[in-house]
Amino acid sequence: MKKIIALVLVLLCFAGCFASCGQNKKENEFVIGICNYADDASLNQIVDNIQSRLAELGQEKNVTFTVKLQNGQADSNVMNQIIENFKNDKVDLMIGVATPVAMAMQAAMRITRGSYTRDRAAMPMQAATENSGIPVVFSAVSDPVSAGLVEALDKPGENITGTSDFLDATAVMNLMFAANPEIQKVGLLYDVGQDSSKTAIETAKSYLQSKGVTVVEKTGRTNDELIQAAQNLVAEKLEAIFTPTDNTVMKAELAIYEILADAKIPHYTGADSFALNGAFLGYGVDYANLGKETANMVCEILVDKKPVSSMNVRTFDNGTATINTEICEKLGYNFEELKTIFAPYCTKVQSITTAEEFEK
Repeated sequence: MKKIIALVLVLLCFAGCFASCGQNKKENEFVIGICNYADDASLNQIVDNIQSRLAELGQEKNVTFTVKLQNGQADSNVMNQIIENFKNDKVDLMIGVATPVAMAMQAAMRITRGSYTRDRAAMPMQAATENSGIPVVFSAVSDPVSAGLVEALDKPGENITGTSDFLDATAVMNLMFAANPEIQKVGLLYDVGQDSSKTAIETAKSYLQSKGVTVVEKTGRTNDELIQAAQNLVAEKLEAIFTPTDNTVMKAELAIYEILADAKIPHYTGADSFALNGAFLGYGVDYANLGKETANMVCEILVDKKPVSSMNVRTFDNGTATINTEICEKLGYNFEELKTIFAPYCTKVQSITTAEEFEK
């Protein structure tokens, strides 16, 4: 009952907040609704860089970007209410940070992938928006095609596009074997309900099985479940654990990293924020740059009047390996030696120490 009351109060707060928005819009002002999936280091870094880049672009283009930022708290009911409030407030564009938010926005706007069947490029932006709903730009969606957000990366659909943090899981496996060529037993830790994890887990499993490696899978949807899953993986006496860009595990990393480090099991993950929160290694895209590029797309749509359907989903090179030096030492590795070993498989190897958030 307390949780229900708390949720009602949150939603009422959102409603009151949005009721006062958008009634006195200024000339050359664009109102943007951002919904962040949850409070975690990578997603917060993306949001911070979206906002800072929009501020820069506003000055350059002589326009005002007014951002309405909300957090979905990894709760579908909260996310749906936020999106409904964005719609009622008639924001000019919505940004969905992470796959679940993007999918909720797509459903709310009834955007059909691959539905660009008319010559909308010649239509005024206002008319396109009125016919197709509020434009949606997603950010940090690992696999927008499999998630059903777009038909193809170069054919996003009628009114939705964005940026992808697609993870090359094979590259992470290469790092794992570079550090330990004799590895025989690997764990996969993820949330089976996270669309962002599916393709990467399938790729990792196929890679490991092709090498004759025993694969142990454990999943969880809450912190408690993931703590139990981590403990179960430790009991399996694994030599390494892999987690892709899974937001649920990311939120739990601070609660599980010591369990794995104390057992001398390196945790290989799909983002540098995991390493920030205590994982041995994070590999993937530069999320600060991804956030800035998301803002660039927003500006192109709203200011430059570029049709959404003509804008390919933007992807980024993987290649940065971030090693937590505290965990590295605890596991008995030498950072400088690892840096040399990993160099052929990365564009960059960098170090980090454990903290909750990236420094701004």
